[in-house]
Formats: sequence, structure tokens, C-alpha cells
Amino acid sequence: MSPEIASPAPPTVASLVSTGVPGLDEILLGGMLNGGFYLVQGDPGAGKTTLALQFLEAGRASGERCLYISLTESRTDLENACRSHGWSLDGFELRDLTRSGADLELHSQVSVFHPADTELTDMMRVVKESAESIRPTRVVFDGMSELRLLAGEPLRYRRTLLSLKELFAGHGATTMLLDDRSSPFAGIPAESLAGANILLERHVPTYGRARRQLLVTKVRGASFREGFHDYEIMTGGMLVYPRLVASEHHSGFSPELVPSGIPNLDAMLDGGLTSGSTTLLLGPAGSGKSTTAMQFVVRALEMGKRAAVYVFDEVLQTLVERTEKLCIRKSGGVKAYVDEGTLHLQQVDPAELSPGAFAHQVRRAVDGGAKVVVIDSLDGYMNAMPDERSLSAHLHELFSYLNQKGVLTIVVVAQHGMMASSARAGGIDVSYLADSVLLFRYYESSGEVQQALSVFKKRTGPHERTIRQLRIDESGLSVGEPLRNFHGIMNGVPQYVPNATTGRATAPIPAET
Repeated sequence: MSPEIASPAPPTVASLVSTGVPGLDEILLGGMLNGGFYLVQGDPGAGKTTLALQFLEAGRASGERCLYISLTESRTDLENACRSHGWSLDGFELRDLTRSGADLELHSQVSVFHPADTELTDMMRVVKESAESIRPTRVVFDGMSELRLLAGEPLRYRRTLLSLKELFAGHGATTMLLDDRSSPFAGIPAESLAGANILLERHVPTYGRARRQLLVTKVRGASFREGFHDYEIMTGGMLVYPRLVASEHHSGFSPELVPSGIPNLDAMLDGGLTSGSTTLLLGPAGSGKSTTAMQFVVRALEMGKRAAVYVFDEVLQTLVERTEKLCIRKSGGVKAYVDEGTLHLQQVDPAELSPGAFAHQVRRAVDGGAKVVVIDSLDGYMNAMPDERSLSAHLHELFSYLNQKGVLTIVVVAQHGMMASSARAGGIDVSYLADSVLLFRYYESSGEVQQALSVFKKRTGPHERTIRQLRIDESGLSVGEPLRNFHGIMNGVPQYVPNATTGRATAPIPAET
């Protein structure tokens, strides 16, 4: 048998320093290695300078000595960047090594030497003197592309970069190199010389704001959270949303039934929906899915539970007005629950929100005690984000996380067409995500359009196979007796059979295996 390979011991807290970026420390499993040599790569506009300034801001807040060496951004540019986030350069040591256009023109007229023999030597001298006089604990070197151009050839570039690494390591400084990935040397990738590499990507979809994702490709001597992670740049700096991994959030809970408060509906579900499960409300537009979802929310609120509702397709005020008739036992209605903090209502604009940001908001609601989460609807979320990669896998992780937290998740899915039967949203089959499915249908009877409700499946317990009439009016929501004398309701054109018999009992059937 081959000997087992021992896993490296995780770094201690004392050997880690905070990046100052919410979420990034979680991805790096605590922060950056003290004295580490980190490369940050990204195209212009990806947020490299914002990340670097935030990194130094965290150092200044903890009383550390910080040095910013810039070959690309002038002092004015950096001051403007700080001002946009409410920061300042006070407390930083800045070495502005950018050259003006006039200086470059003069240099080209009088010099017969290669820039590597003059400018690169001068730059390295200033860097060395700054490191020895300031003895910084945090360093940002902004200008890897300029360093390659000054070096002129791969060997000199490699040796210069190794000299920088040795210089800052000798002072125990945690160093961040910024690279816009332009003018690369063939065969000499910058990440091969750095101890860690962070890649910032910026993607512009066909509609909506730019999507930004972060990827850590390596960290020598430490573990990290792999994969792409969404992030945003806003006033105040960068905010990273670590990729949700459901298996990391197991929590013990006792499953319990969450009733709707509607006797016949609870009878169909053998008491209600089960906590720690996902339920799809599936049917055509206007068939009563959102109202039924809110019926479960209102009942949970009456039982003293907290709930969170995320609305994608509907104006929030319209949802509140439609739900008021369900809250007749609560003085002040839905707004009273919101004011008390037991109900979180949010209008979501998916063109402005990344999947990671949405998952982060749901997690905050669950951490705040929400036991029922409603997403209304899945179609609006997925159809507005057709360019997102692996969106179905993201949804699977989100629903698994909610289930493991003991949350009842209710997802509204609108079917295409009035009599459609496909359980798809945004072109993706979502039926496999659900533990329970409530099927809503229209049918014609006596010259009127009626609504019908049935429980299609319920993995967590027994349920009825009956089809019942659903009615929504000014008094609220009600569910009738089984429609035993009708055949063809699922097709929308039923036939009435006066003396029809079902041939089976109305008792609930066992749960699915």
C-alpha cells in the first residue's frame, strides 16, 4: 500500500492578514498569508486599484505601515479613486513613478540607452530606498505591464521580479502586484513567480450591468475556496460573494409541517408543507400561484415564524395589496409584519443583481431567522439572466442550502401557455429541484373559467391525488371538495359525468420512495 500523503496544516490566525474586502477573506480561508507575494490580474475596469486601496485601508486601520508604488496611476488618479469611495491617501506612503508625456519625449531625444539600462535601474533604486526607509508591512506595486516594457526581455523581467519578491520578503511585507495582462512575455507568465494569484474578470451581458467574477488559481502554503465568485464594486469599495456550497451548511433541525390555514388545502397535503423542503407552485399565469404562496407565508407569520419574499415579476405594492385579504386577523395587514421585522419583502431587479449577490441576500435573511422563503418567480429570475453560466447548478446549491437550514422554500414557476404542462423555467427543467409540486390549472365549466389545484408529488409525506376547485375572491383563498364528477380537467376541457365513481378511497396515499 502506498503511504498516505499528509495534508498541510492550515495557517494560524496570527500568520494571516485581512484583505479588507468583505467576502474575500472567506474565500482565502482567513485572509492573505503574512509576508505573501500576491498577484492580482484583471482587465482595465475589473477593480484592481479598488482592491489594492481597500487592502491598504485595512492595513492603515490596524496601524500598519503601507506603501503604494505606482507606475500607471498618478497621484491625482489615486486621489480621485479614493474620493469616490470616501477614502483618502492620508497615512499611505505613495511613490508616484509615472512619467509625463513631456518627460518621455525629452528622454527619447537625448538618450541612446535602452530603458532597462536607465529607467528600470532608477525605478528599482527608488523602490529599494522606499522599502528600507519605510519598512512597510503592506505593499502595493501597481505596474506589472510597465515593468515588462521597461525590462525589454524575459530574462531581465524575471530577475527584476525575483528581486522585488526578495526585497519585500526581507522586510516581512505582504505584497500585492497589479497586472492588467497586457504586453505579456511568451513563456514567462507572471503567476509562475508569485506565491498566489487572484484573477478578476469583467463580463458585459447583452442587457443589464456588468457582471464581475473573482477566481483564486493558487495560494502556495494555504488552502482556498475554488471556483468563480461574484463580486461588485460600489461606493465604499469591493464586495465579494463567496460561492455558495450547500454541503458546508448542515444544521440539525426537526422537520415540522407548515400549514396553509386553508382546511381543504392542508387535507390535500396531509397537514401542510414540510420544513426543510422545496415546493414548486406550477401553473399558467393568473392561476393563483402567488396568492397560494403568500397564504403559506401569512400562516407562518401568524404562528410566530419569520419569512422572506423575493418578487421578480410583480410590483411590490401590487403584491401587498393582493395579500391584504389574507391578513384579516392582523391589524395593519402585511405592512404590520414588515414593520415588525418578521416579514422581509424585496423587489428584485435581476438585470442589476448577480446570482451570487442574490444568494448572499437570501443567506442574510436565513441568518436573521427566516423559516419560509418565497421566490416569485423563478421564470423572471432566469429569463432576465440568460447569459449567466451554470445558473441551474447555482439554483440547486441555493435550494439545498435552504433545505439543510430547515427552511420551507416555495418557488413560483409560470408555465408557457394557458394549458401547458411543461415544468420548465427559462429553458431549464426545474422539476427535479422540488420535493413537492402543486399543480394549478384552468378549466371551463358552465360557461365560466374555473381554477383547479392538485398535489402532483410530495416526497416528504403522504398526499391526496384529488383535484379540487380553487377560488380566489375578495374574501381570500378557498379550496373546494374534490371534483369527482369531472374528467379531463388537466386538459382544460372537462366532461361532466353525473354518477362517476373514482374506484379508490380519498385517504392520502403514502409518500414517494
